[in-house]
Amino acid sequence: MNDNARSLPLVERIASSKPGAWFFMNVTSKVDPWLLKRTDGRFSSILGSPVLLLQHTGAKSGADRETPLVYATDGDDIILIASAGGAPNHPAWYHNLVANPACHVIAKDRTGDYVAEELTGDDYDAMWAHALDVYGGYAVYQDRADNRRIPLFRLHRSDD
Repeated sequence: MNDNARSLPLVERIASSKPGAWFFMNVTSKVDPWLLKRTDGRFSSILGSPVLLLQHTGAKSGADRETPLVYATDGDDIILIASAGGAPNHPAWYHNLVANPACHVIAKDRTGDYVAEELTGDDYDAMWAHALDVYGGYAVYQDRADNRRIPLFRLHRSDD
């Protein structure tokens, strides 16, 4: 266990472990779309963390996709963290937002149409620190991701 994992509360240590990350990416990802749609984003299977349903368009297929994600906020904007549980490759939804930044979000008090922008520079650094405040396990995921820098997106309402 590395220093980042040791410093986390027990629940976050479990969630950021490889089995915990697998569970959230493979089990809760099947339950949460149903739950989030039926409760207008108020409830998910991950208690205590803000979870949204990202509805996006496949980069290659053009097909509609849905991905439940833990998120952070910055004012009216939504911050998405493309951690993939610390996998060596970016998650599929990352490539989809790069190719097709228009998306729809279902989240408590934030449901609507958005446009995604990948963060860089000082904005990235500030939002990475903020994301760690929401879920400290992202530091463990970054360690596990080796040379891959975990990308962040800022979602702005499309009507802004």
